[in-house]
Amino acid sequence: MKKYGIRITLTEDNPMRLPHLLGDDWESVHWYDTEAERETALAEITRRLPNYRRGDEISQVFTRIEQ
Repeated sequence: MKKYGIRITLTEDNPMRLPHLLGDDWESVHWYDTEAERETALAEITRRLPNYRRGDEISQVFTRIEQ
């Protein structure tokens, strides 16, 4: 069983939280075998993408979790 995870939720002001879109309780969880794999994945998914405009920010919350 994979022990190290990342929980992804939406920020309070994210428009995707609207009920007809993803809703308030949306989350996604990704699991990894090792802490190092999780940290590598977290660094990748939180990096600034080249197509973001100056001032754009990620509107998701990334939380490290463990089983």
